Amino acid sequence: MQKVLTMRIFVKVKPNAKIEKVERIDEVHLIVSVKAPPVEGKANDAVLRLLADYFKVPRGNVKIISGLSSKNKVVEISGTEFDRI
Repeated sequence: MQKVLTMRIFVKVKPNAKIEKVERIDEVHLIVSVKAPPVEGKANDAVLRLLADYFKVPRGNVKIISGLSSKNKVVEISGTEFDRI
């Protein structure tokens, strides 16, 4: 049986970007640029989708636990392993 791992990362979001990307600052700090605007949760959804792809985990394993209406967020990611730690 595989053990489920959980990690928390600090994310600075750049909405309305021309290109979507994840930039790693250090082990726990990332900058996430998304095309979506910061209205009606669209940018948050884009951030969660992009981080799920980046860490190769299902979208449901990525949750914003702090900073829903801020550019600075704390995100929790769960999985059995992480390819990009």
